[in-house]
Amino acid sequence: MKKLRAFRALCLFSGFAFAVAAVPVHAQQPAAMPGMDMSKSADAGSGSGDATQAFKAADDKMMQDMSADYTGNADKDFVAHMIPHHQGAIEMAQVELKYGKDPELKRLARNIIKAQHDEIAFMKSWQAKHGVK
Repeated sequence: MKKLRAFRALCLFSGFAFAVAAVPVHAQQPAAMPGMDMSKSADAGSGSGDATQAFKAADDKMMQDMSADYTGNADKDFVAHMIPHHQGAIEMAQVELKYGKDPELKRLARNIIKAQHDEIAFMKSWQAKHGVK
């Protein structure tokens, strides 16, 4: 069950689509809402090591950075909220690289870092081109 949740989180933070329909109903977790304290999950108490603290710090920073006001312009709002979302994915992948042991997940983390850096650069370029920020 923990591996399934970890895989779903990696898919979410790496920008990959994940078909929850294939997951048994008993394994599905409610989606996090903006401003929700993600550290209160069922697994939050199961680890208090350095990796857990690093993941929590990345989550907290991402959630705070994503709390920017909405402008009503879908394009501007999308980019403004996706940049910190992607940065959060990078920071979580860096935690995996530092503390993780599984070679496949470490390879995935490296791919996430590269892809998210490229996408952030594109979005920042879009913002500059459109006079945003």
